[in-house]
Amino acid sequence: MHAMLLTELGSLSAIPDPLHPAELPVPTPAADELLLRVAVCGVCHTELDEIEGRTPPHHLPVIPGHQVVGRVAACGAKVKGWKLGERAGAAWIHHACETCSYCKEGRENLCYTFTATGRDRNGGYAEYMTIPADYSFRIPEALSDAEAAPLLCAGAVGRRALTLTAIRDGQRLGLAGFGTSAHLVLQMSRHLYPHSPVYVFTRSAESQAFARKLGAAWAGSYSHIPPAAVDAFIDTTPAWRPVVTALELLAPGGRLVINARSKEDADKEALFELDYQVHLWREKSLLSVANVTRADVRACMELAVEAGIRPTVREYPLAEANQALQTLHAGGLTGALVLRVG
Repeated sequence: MHAMLLTELGSLSAIPDPLHPAELPVPTPAADELLLRVAVCGVCHTELDEIEGRTPPHHLPVIPGHQVVGRVAACGAKVKGWKLGERAGAAWIHHACETCSYCKEGRENLCYTFTATGRDRNGGYAEYMTIPADYSFRIPEALSDAEAAPLLCAGAVGRRALTLTAIRDGQRLGLAGFGTSAHLVLQMSRHLYPHSPVYVFTRSAESQAFARKLGAAWAGSYSHIPPAAVDAFIDTTPAWRPVVTALELLAPGGRLVINARSKEDADKEALFELDYQVHLWREKSLLSVANVTRADVRACMELAVEAGIRPTVREYPLAEANQALQTLHAGGLTGALVLRVG
């Protein structure tokens, strides 16, 4: 099968083509696994975190990719409930222990032995991949392959972040950064909280225009002042500066949720500008999002169908995975990137 392999870690500036094409055997599913013939795989900022070592793979080489939509090509001997040819998806969550207190509470995203697709196990930058059947997702007929792929991670973790804000209809929502996840969160918010204005903060004029097109009440850069204080904020950026800005703009009792797998160290000095009176006092709170649960993924799919939420997608062929990663790395992206595999 054709695959794109990550063989070494390093900055994308120093290694412009971190993935290498390879011909590998088609994997054999274990007794509890499905073999997927991959149709598409979304390109996520987490892949950049893997490549640049902020969330390094447990082993190299590895096949990245965790927003996967394909067809069931084979079922393990113990698999029930799946048929050959059915569409199935794979998300960031590959497996959890299912016995710890977090798993028993439905918070498998916090499991200490959580394993990730495309990092700890081979993912969807390949023609075939395996996934435990219990961690596979049915894809609604209303969604095309390319539309469904970003919902498996960017959409699911965005919905989780939106839930964690505890926002009420009519309160103001701020979005720091306007990439794949945020452009889906904006659509979710417009459906779930129709009376809540959404303020979008992004450096790119193109992204600002895109946000307004999708229904943002206001869009500007981080140096601009929004029409009013923000009741809840979601930060999706890889940097620290927007976190400080968001805390300053929060209304009393407001909540900032950081929806980012990691933060780059380039502007870490911004944290030294934190002033308790300005950024934290008056019962402001700060939360982070860690991974997603299977329930998050299923709920995101259901919401997308119910509300007509669709990502804006730009496709690349699998062979151009490096170009897609560089596009993502450059920033200013409007929508989602998806690799067309088969």
